[in-house]
Amino acid sequence: MKHSSGRFRRAIDPAALAFSTSLPVDRRLYREDIAGSIAHVRMLARCRIVAVRDARRIERGLRRILLALDSGKLSFDVSRPGGRRLADDDIHMAIESMLRSMIGERGGALHTARSRNDQVALDERLYLAATVKRILGEIRKCQRAFVRLARRNSDVVMPGYTHLQRGQPVLLAHHLLAYVEMLERDRERFADARARIERSPLGAGALAGASFPIDRRMVARSLGMRGILENSIDAVSDRDVQIEFLSVCAITMMHLSRCAEELVIWSSREWHFAELGEAYTTGSSIMPQKRNPDMAELIRGKTGRVYGNLVALLTVMKGLPLAYNRDMQEDKVPLFDSADTLEQCLRILAGMLRTTQFNKFRFDEELKSDFLLATELADYLARKGVPFRKAHTIVGGIVLFCEQQRLGLADLRLKEYKRFSRKFDADLYLVLHPESSIASKRSEGSTAPRKVAKALLKWERKLRR
Repeated sequence: MKHSSGRFRRAIDPAALAFSTSLPVDRRLYREDIAGSIAHVRMLARCRIVAVRDARRIERGLRRILLALDSGKLSFDVSRPGGRRLADDDIHMAIESMLRSMIGERGGALHTARSRNDQVALDERLYLAATVKRILGEIRKCQRAFVRLARRNSDVVMPGYTHLQRGQPVLLAHHLLAYVEMLERDRERFADARARIERSPLGAGALAGASFPIDRRMVARSLGMRGILENSIDAVSDRDVQIEFLSVCAITMMHLSRCAEELVIWSSREWHFAELGEAYTTGSSIMPQKRNPDMAELIRGKTGRVYGNLVALLTVMKGLPLAYNRDMQEDKVPLFDSADTLEQCLRILAGMLRTTQFNKFRFDEELKSDFLLATELADYLARKGVPFRKAHTIVGGIVLFCEQQRLGLADLRLKEYKRFSRKFDADLYLVLHPESSIASKRSEGSTAPRKVAKALLKWERKLRR
């Protein structure tokens, strides 16, 4: 097999070609590659670098290729890499080969004033811009699912946890809305990344720029981008927007994984706080009674893959001298995998939330046990003028006494409370109810019913847009 360049005298080894080809991976960028090529050839015609008639023939050919690929009438043969010419070892050259076979050698004018280096950088940025837009939509759907679930359970009180130990009563809706806030920050991070993603590298050439009087900004505008990358070496040699995208994917997956972990725990018989819909659970091959939270577990497991993709690309890039190096071909697998995984996990989690039911009876049982209202007693003493640190110590002693006597806080008589502090009075029993605890909260963003109702209304209005 011959090289496509006249520089070489010997054929490339078929194994080396199979090892180096990226077409099995980057063929999914064909829409972005064709869009960039159409914008490029229009600019070449406008700048009188390529004849208008040739530019129109090239554009018509590219559009025919796009329609044929979209419809499946034309496809990339990646089954036998040893049987392809080197010219077809990536998406860029494969499309150009198709074009030349369709309209003749004049199709080669398309590659004027560009390199595969700036071409692939553009394709990836176009892909990322479209992918971020889809992810923003999927995050919104997931947020709506959380909010609807919170609305359905707006009056349910549950134990709040720290260190996986019962801490204080909270509204279940308040707990669910915490994930809505996390996802909103994820949306902000993705939206912020778009400002850096939507910068065109095309026209940077291999690394030094083009010797033709091209209009890089025209290409950027026609592709809906916000501007260009100013330095030609930087334009082709960095993958920081890809790394930023993978980083935000990893953070978002971390949030999804935390929710998935809670659903796994809460749906167990030991907790029995929640029941996942049958459509999102599976059975056991041997134990007929089982309903396994497989979808939640898979979200939790796939998070590790997304983390790995981030580390993989950081590692690829960490030692590369400027400008382009073939190592950077390895950016696509982690990029595509993280994007696909995150979109899928967002859809699955939203579906799980829509079919999840909570067990109010179990929450009530847990609220009666342990010492969830100990903080309320300390706050009670603080309102009576006892310094909080001292109040904390007093209530700690009460809890220890109750544990020794196997009593609850509400079981202790007033005279026993007064042994610990003369500040206690009969009104202390008013705070020893979960509903009183949550109603007593006054700070913005707290679990107080009026604060949670306000937050719910805010999110419902925001998510309607």
